[in-house]
Amino acid sequence: MSNTLTIALASLGGVVLAGVIAHGAWQARRADPKRAERAPERVEPREPVMGVEEPPSDADAGDAAAAAIADLSAHAERRANRRTIPRLDALIDSIATLAVEAPIAGTQALAHVPPTRRAGGKPFGIEGLNSETGEWEFPASSQRYGEFQAGVQLANRTGALNEIEYSEFVQKVQAFADAIGAMPDFPDMLEAVAAARELDHFASAHDAQLAVQLRSRAGAWSVGYIQQHASRHGFVPGVVPGRLVMPGAEEGAPPKLTLTFNSQAALADDPNVAAVREVTLSFDVPQTDPSAQPFDAWQASAQALAQSMDAVIVDDHGRELGTESFAAIGSELGQLYAALEARDLAAGSPAARRLFS
Repeated sequence: MSNTLTIALASLGGVVLAGVIAHGAWQARRADPKRAERAPERVEPREPVMGVEEPPSDADAGDAAAAAIADLSAHAERRANRRTIPRLDALIDSIATLAVEAPIAGTQALAHVPPTRRAGGKPFGIEGLNSETGEWEFPASSQRYGEFQAGVQLANRTGALNEIEYSEFVQKVQAFADAIGAMPDFPDMLEAVAAARELDHFASAHDAQLAVQLRSRAGAWSVGYIQQHASRHGFVPGVVPGRLVMPGAEEGAPPKLTLTFNSQAALADDPNVAAVREVTLSFDVPQTDPSAQPFDAWQASAQALAQSMDAVIVDDHGRELGTESFAAIGSELGQLYAALEARDLAAGSPAARRLFS
């Protein structure tokens, strides 16, 4: 009788122990981040880099070869220059003129263009007036130029152009002018700096990057899980770890939307183990053309991702956002668009993208 009871108790203990182990394993599985249903396919980053063209894919090798041959022509060279180098704009640049006695060959100008296109934290550029077409452009080796101009950007998101940056600009342009035998005429430094401060004041008051956070209601997400759900809504990998982008419709344009999360999780040895509990969905207002309807895409993507990933939409203070909240934001956004356009700096325009960068 006692032996039978001992065996029964031992058997019961084994069942209980097995139950404890199984319960612990189940709890561990619940604690693991949610994983993608399948391994996400590798997609090359499609986020554009300012001033640099994206390399062609293998599938476009034939087209690239043909384009390379076409680029031997002066016309293709000028088009490439206009496409990759921002044009000077009196709205946001302080521009100096450089007069020459006779047209200068593009090869001579290029040999003396400063190796960097920055004066402190501000971009600057040099353009030539093409003797054949009458267009301002970055010098091309096969062309001749009857006049030059140089401009330094008055402001960007690092602040207003200051006296030290302006002096560096003058120094670099003066060296270029001396090398090609040009006579420069620079704007007054105090006037340029004052204009820079005024532009910076306007830009600071009209800059906006709208963002919401999607926070998991239950378990954490794996990186693959985030990528899989984001890809279903048009997002692709960006150039920075932990960044997904919805590409703009225009080639080379800034992303319409960005989805970001902890970069350390994106760099983990096993992304399926790294746990992420929140992502940020945003768009850069001055950088994005309103005709692309970025606000509608932002709201729709937030709501769709929140539903599919079982998340709640909150602001940077942790307050939950609903349809009425988005409507209020949209109303204020319309006023911002109008103010930018009134200053001839419409959102998504080349000048606005340069200013708000």
